[in-house]
Amino acid sequence: MDLSVVIPALNAAATLPATLDALGRAPREVIVVDGGSTDATAAIAAARGCRLIAAPRGRGSQLAAGVAAARGPWLLLLHADTRLGPGWAEAAAAHIAAAPDRAGYFRLRIDDAAPAARRLERAVAWRCRALGLPYGDQGLLVARALLDAVGGIRPLPLMEDVDLVRRLGRARLVPLPADALTSAARYRRDGYLRRSARNLALLALWFAGVPPRVLVRLY
Repeated sequence: MDLSVVIPALNAAATLPATLDALGRAPREVIVVDGGSTDATAAIAAARGCRLIAAPRGRGSQLAAGVAAARGPWLLLLHADTRLGPGWAEAAAAHIAAAPDRAGYFRLRIDDAAPAARRLERAVAWRCRALGLPYGDQGLLVARALLDAVGGIRPLPLMEDVDLVRRLGRARLVPLPADALTSAARYRRDGYLRRSARNLALLALWFAGVPPRVLVRLY
């Protein structure tokens, strides 16, 4: 596919290998945007043939830098701890052929057998369906022309994914029939209920107009 995958990374050595391996050879290029890692993130990206660039720390800044460097007419914005499941390339190719005026996102799956993980997956599916709010850990497949039309990636320290999907709008967001398996590490560390409640509170504060530079201190 004529597709550029953009992955912002920061000390992602533990998860990046599986993320890159799951992509296979389908994309035209994979760009890892490092935000100042002190582990083996850069070495892992280089060893797997990725383009490695540096950018100021923060997913918004890193994504914006990666998009600016990308060569492909289609972009897949992907977190460094998210592994795309079987069939992702076929689902992406079908979307590229059929819906250049819309962005696609994958089904969230949590890398955990706990019942709380299944409840969270159902809640995320409802949020995407009812509110049109997929998050960055589900990946976002978008044509560069469409991304440019809505103003591109804003270099926000937090909520860059919500900011972008809100500008795209619910009518231009399409679920893709493949999984995005994301790490459960943060949920195990903080607790599913506590982490989910904090994320919901941050989202509410963002919608209330609290600047992302303030929200990032609470994250």
